[in-house]
Amino acid sequence: MYCYRKVKDDLYFVGANDRRLAMFEGVYSVPKGVSYNSYLLLDEKTVLFDTVDKAVGEIFFENIKQVLGDRKLDYIVVHHMEPDHSATLKELLSRYSDVKIICNAKIAEMIKQFFDISVEDRAIIVNENDTFSSGKHNFVFIMAPMVHWPEVMMTYEATDKILFTADAFGTFGALNGALFSDEVNFERDYLDEARRYYTNIVGKYGPQVQAVLKKASNLSINYICPLHGFVWRKNFDEIINKYLKWSGYEPEEKGVVIAYASIYGHTENAAEILANRLCENGIKTVMFDVSVTPASEIISACFKYSHLVFASATYNTGIFVTMEALLNDLVSHNIQNRVVGFIENGSWAPASADQMKNLFSKCKNINFLTTKLTIKSALKQEQLNIIEEMTREIVSYIKENN
Repeated sequence: MYCYRKVKDDLYFVGANDRRLAMFEGVYSVPKGVSYNSYLLLDEKTVLFDTVDKAVGEIFFENIKQVLGDRKLDYIVVHHMEPDHSATLKELLSRYSDVKIICNAKIAEMIKQFFDISVEDRAIIVNENDTFSSGKHNFVFIMAPMVHWPEVMMTYEATDKILFTADAFGTFGALNGALFSDEVNFERDYLDEARRYYTNIVGKYGPQVQAVLKKASNLSINYICPLHGFVWRKNFDEIINKYLKWSGYEPEEKGVVIAYASIYGHTENAAEILANRLCENGIKTVMFDVSVTPASEIISACFKYSHLVFASATYNTGIFVTMEALLNDLVSHNIQNRVVGFIENGSWAPASADQMKNLFSKCKNINFLTTKLTIKSALKQEQLNIIEEMTREIVSYIKENN
């Protein structure tokens, strides 16, 4: 049974939700599900914007059928070839054999990579600032390479001022009946998932996101239509300002992330004491056990807060395995502009702190705390002054910045 919604006038949402998916891209947990967005325009010519993941293909094709009625599909604009937005493209081309594909050259090449089909006879190749008209609607195409694949592009519809943004401005989480961000309490219920989506999916490519945001700043926008999550029709600053911070690697808040890898609880104990001292000094603190909490949640928090402390047992003369995996992931996401400190533990050869620091040496604008805590097996009473000194150093950093 069909389940579409009207975005405005002659533009319809024909995507669908997936609440059975456990791991998005096989990596990121999505306990609240995910939406796959597609939009269908009924103008003098009909235009579909992207397809969906194969998991929701049945409802997607039913939505198209119901919205089109007895009309044919004239064009499909392909913004991004990742399979969660293109897996049903081949079937669409089979069902609507006359449809023309509007895409850039890299997308056309990727279509041939994913599917054993030729598109030369039906592809309309567009470049930066090329235009297209479907009747009363006029479109301009904007290239957005590495946001977050090299072929990505966006489309600006100039008549109603709609920006189709591919994966940009998306969020994890099913839509649950709501289509527009103003139909929910976005900051309370979805901002954390929008941050987790951005930081983990797109976070590495901040400069590329900034370049596209600069292009978009010259556009008058009434609607933002992403490929995941809500359509935006008001309060654009709420999401754009976040993207400016995230893509510029600027922390949203002053606060401390403490992530620890502890085998028998002694490293965790030191991290807990540090958290207590920071909170006693009025510093917001969040803690994560890296062996339990998914890395995507910790990475999201590291993008949110200004100060990071990593506490790790030494394991096989190196960083504990879950901590090492987290830090490699965080560094690969290009984290910058943070103050970072370390706590290490080792019963006979503590060595994790220097190795963790070496990983962060690949990142830009990282200031390291001068205070480092080294534990041999268990924290001793005489070492509490080192935690006090680490606390004072963090508090001083935050107060000076304020």
